[in-house]
Amino acid sequence: MERYGFQAQFQSLREIPQMHVMPQGEQNQQQPQGNQAPQSMVWMPGATTVGVVCADGVILASEKRVTYGGFIMSRGGKKVFEVTDQIGVACAGLVGDMQVLAREMDAQAKLFSMDVGRKISVRAASKLMANILFNRRYAPLFTQTIIGGIDDEGATLFVLDVLGSLILDKYAAVGSGTETAISIIEEAYKESITIAEAKDLVKRAIKAAINRDAMSGDGIDFLIITKEGIVEESIKF
Repeated sequence: MERYGFQAQFQSLREIPQMHVMPQGEQNQQQPQGNQAPQSMVWMPGATTVGVVCADGVILASEKRVTYGGFIMSRGGKKVFEVTDQIGVACAGLVGDMQVLAREMDAQAKLFSMDVGRKISVRAASKLMANILFNRRYAPLFTQTIIGGIDDEGATLFVLDVLGSLILDKYAAVGSGTETAISIIEEAYKESITIAEAKDLVKRAIKAAINRDAMSGDGIDFLIITKEGIVEESIKF
């Protein structure tokens, strides 16, 4: 039998070298050599961001630390943003993506107000944000988001993931400190909680997360949203 090309170099098919495909498990167990970083290592920033619905408003809050892997990039990063005078967003993820999303929401809320002749509701703003995130699904904004505010329906809070999944809730936490923060909030939360009580609860939750999460820290920024408007407060640790 005639052989052509690559096969012609060998006397029989048994002599042709076989390609060894390493099983997926063995590939993952290989150790990096020299200064090579493990392929599974993902350099994503951490955060602890929470939101709580109160009897008389909504509180959004986040700590201030901005990290890149194990490096602290900034101790004064802002992760809470005002959208209207009664709606705010709080984020965990890439700071640049948070800022892009907040600016887009601010512009769209103003366009809605001019077009319709009234302020955008919290529910409509959350759906708008979900559409923005879903439309960016092939080039996503890497941020988990909590949007909250107060309108004719009362105080409302929604949680969104990177792809725009929308979940209505009474309280929420996102970011690398979620597990610790949500456990503190869940234990003490009640629907009749006041703004003052909720602020203290949020402060305790984020402080507890900071104690256990190295990527969170350096203080807390608050957005306190009531019928009178939004008040921004900040504390440093």
